[in-house]
Amino acid sequence: MIDPKKHHQLFLDDGAVESTERITRRLHQPKKFGPLIPGGVQSRNSPQWNPDKQLWEWWYFGQHMLYATSPDGEQWDLPALGLHEWEGSKQNNIAADPHDTSGRLYHLLRDDADADPQRRYKGMLSTRGRQPALSPDGFTWTKVDTPPIPSSDESQFTYDPYTAQYLALVKQGTEWGRSVWLSTSSDFREFTEPKLIFHSDEIDHENCRQRVRKIIEDPAYVTPATIDDEDYIAEVYNMAVLPYQGLYVGFPVLFNPFGANPPPETNFDRINQIELSVSRDLYTWERVADRAVFIGVEPYDGETYDTGQLLMAGQPIVREDGEIWCYYNACRWGTSLDSYRTTGNMNELRRLGVDPQHFVDSGALSLAKLRPDGFVSADGDNNGVVVTRPFELKGEDVYINADASWGEIYVEILDAESKRPIPGFWVPAELPAPFTGNSTRAKVTWKNPHNLVFEKPVRLRFYIHQASLFSFWIE
Repeated sequence: MIDPKKHHQLFLDDGAVESTERITRRLHQPKKFGPLIPGGVQSRNSPQWNPDKQLWEWWYFGQHMLYATSPDGEQWDLPALGLHEWEGSKQNNIAADPHDTSGRLYHLLRDDADADPQRRYKGMLSTRGRQPALSPDGFTWTKVDTPPIPSSDESQFTYDPYTAQYLALVKQGTEWGRSVWLSTSSDFREFTEPKLIFHSDEIDHENCRQRVRKIIEDPAYVTPATIDDEDYIAEVYNMAVLPYQGLYVGFPVLFNPFGANPPPETNFDRINQIELSVSRDLYTWERVADRAVFIGVEPYDGETYDTGQLLMAGQPIVREDGEIWCYYNACRWGTSLDSYRTTGNMNELRRLGVDPQHFVDSGALSLAKLRPDGFVSADGDNNGVVVTRPFELKGEDVYINADASWGEIYVEILDAESKRPIPGFWVPAELPAPFTGNSTRAKVTWKNPHNLVFEKPVRLRFYIHQASLFSFWIE
């Protein structure tokens, strides 16, 4: 049984689906809206809504930990905080003491449900791992008296409303290199030992070969400085997680190396791109839509920042209208200018007319937007069919999120056990008007008005012709 009254039923996995015919699962990339804050900056935090200030707040880092505010999440101001002196002035937006070496603020969440105002902000400091810390305002932090969570240089952090616990998604090594481990806490004091939940595999390895080859062979892209003949495996750089409609949507960043940097460097020239994964328990994950790229690198055009490495700035924000805003880090390079100089591959930069200033202004905090429930659609090119798992329908209306701009969608109500259409809801015999157009909230109607009260569980059967179905629910 599924519960479409509690959650919209999506097609990221088969949790809502009994069977399909002639259906393709299609991943939808969010529409990019360009850089929001440029200047070689990054963040591992999504913006936080402050109801006291009626503003979005964003902590991010460049040379220092910095702070920005916005009334709408798109136009960002860099206020003069007057907190810390730098280069002889406090007229800056530096949010943490630049001379403090006890731990850099890496993650931050605002928690308005906590009754203690001194615990309003929960954070993770980058120390020997990830050290939990508390703050009343996001600027003054006190470490929690608990051991740091073991992690290397990357991680993500969020709150899970389903299980009422904090999730620290840290990076540790496995035989597949960089991998994602999970540590949890219900009180933000005691965290569990990290458990391995996500790593790359041989399919990612083959995808890595193909993606590296594309960048090398397509002259529109910037080829990294170091390319060697080693067959490097793909690795998982980090993974943000969004609790969404009863699921956990993961955003793994696939690390695809081109070549090893010569000593004394110990890293790789690479591209990083964002994919999708899904879980129902946080520990078992499925890859989505044949591992298609969700947010990917772009050709070099002298303007975009999305040419080298992309990774999520925390979990996406689900807006009041349901639109999904994906804040991400866009980095122009998967390498450094020194790497190009060392390898003597400067001709690659000259070929594309690269502005040397782009190695200074090397990254930007960026935004991409997705329709509600819009991660994956069930597409029917020619009379595709989806039959759902059973659920109770006790007088609620049925709604769908679908795009049938060039086609149509019909809906039948079936007896769950026999899978036979219920009289009055049978498409061939009592043909209702199909859904056409494009809507994120369309009420399904049948030929004659009916009271949708059924004593036994039912299923829905969707006939999808030249159309895309994103989700369905009842209310």
